[in-house]
Amino acid sequence: MPTYSSMDKDSLKEEYKKLAEAYAEYKARGLSLNMARGKPGSDQVDLSNGILDIVTSKTNFKTEDSPDVRNYGGLDGIIEAKRLFAEILEVSPENIFIGGNSSLNLMFDTIGCLMENGAGCEPWNKQGRIKFLCPVPGYDRHFGVTEYYGIEMVNIPMNEDGPDMDMVEELVQSDPAVKGIWCIPKYSNPQGITYSDEVVRRFAALKPAAKDFRIMWDNAYVIHDISDTPDKLLNIFDELKKNGNEDMVFEFASTSKVTFPGAGIAAIAASKNNLALLNKRYTFQTIGYDKINMLRHTMYFKNLDGVLAHMQKHKNILKPKFDLVIDMLENELKEYGIISYVKPNGGYFVSVNVFEGTAARVVQLCKEAGVILTGAGATYPYGKDPKDSNIRIAPTYPPIDELKTAMEVFCLSAKLAAVEKLIG
Repeated sequence: MPTYSSMDKDSLKEEYKKLAEAYAEYKARGLSLNMARGKPGSDQVDLSNGILDIVTSKTNFKTEDSPDVRNYGGLDGIIEAKRLFAEILEVSPENIFIGGNSSLNLMFDTIGCLMENGAGCEPWNKQGRIKFLCPVPGYDRHFGVTEYYGIEMVNIPMNEDGPDMDMVEELVQSDPAVKGIWCIPKYSNPQGITYSDEVVRRFAALKPAAKDFRIMWDNAYVIHDISDTPDKLLNIFDELKKNGNEDMVFEFASTSKVTFPGAGIAAIAASKNNLALLNKRYTFQTIGYDKINMLRHTMYFKNLDGVLAHMQKHKNILKPKFDLVIDMLENELKEYGIISYVKPNGGYFVSVNVFEGTAARVVQLCKEAGVILTGAGATYPYGKDPKDSNIRIAPTYPPIDELKTAMEVFCLSAKLAAVEKLIG
């Protein structure tokens, strides 16, 4: 089969006719399928049901550092939860803050703290125009937080091994208005790229023009492997120490896609100085987060080995879904020369670049046929994809039979939109 770009107009029109007929058949089926968000499926959530039974009225509610987790106190979390996240993130428990169920909430609050309280400098909101670097394609909720606070966003292209570090270094080290950067360093959202050792070392060695520059290291998928040969991420805190830059990073993680998205626990890993800054703010915000939930998680998992054994169960459910998506992209679209994609070894998404100028049309066609995708442009700041090409596929939530149907519609829509574009 020749690529669409090499076909003449008459051949394209004949191809369009066949595709339109096939599309009409799917549209007539009245489908209602959703691949819009990276949500665990019901079978994944079921894996953690045992956690609900582990704390009972007969439980000893005392921990090593809490006389009674049912009561007030313990602003930064119980020691058992700190130890668990310290193992996951490869830091010391003294560098861990345990929050509520949402790492996004902790990220939002951290930006708010820097905006209103500063980090050894004047608060960001008193410094005039400030900027944040945003690797693209990236996570729409990162961009939403930044836009909410009125911070200007600057696109940073993603390479195969992470953000374009030449561009990052140039902007960070020359412009004091650049205050931070969003990073998902392992299995990035949406591309599934893990930062190389060199990229991590270059981040750790940055010499920012702004003394209050901070890296938001959102390690959401640190243990979310789906391959038998998972990626390995270099520990940035080890590298920061080598450069005397311990205060430059806030690292975030949670159990949102480990146990229950609405009832997990979230954590920050940071230097003593940065944790002191946050604790001062949180003292006025809460007397303590849900310590019973922290206890529930630590009793259930016990340690990192328990968490990793649990994640293997997630992998057994997710790997067939990701394999299906990759196989269909390979077999249904690649030969036409209209897509590119990254095959991830973990995370929650597959990032697809469709034929340039057609992403919005593909999403529209899918919607009209009953398949909901993440909106075109969502993976770029302000919702503006300059090439109108990137689409984030979230394979995790639908059962595999529904996923197959949804991908059939996606592939057909991608072909139809490309042929439309070429016919003009």
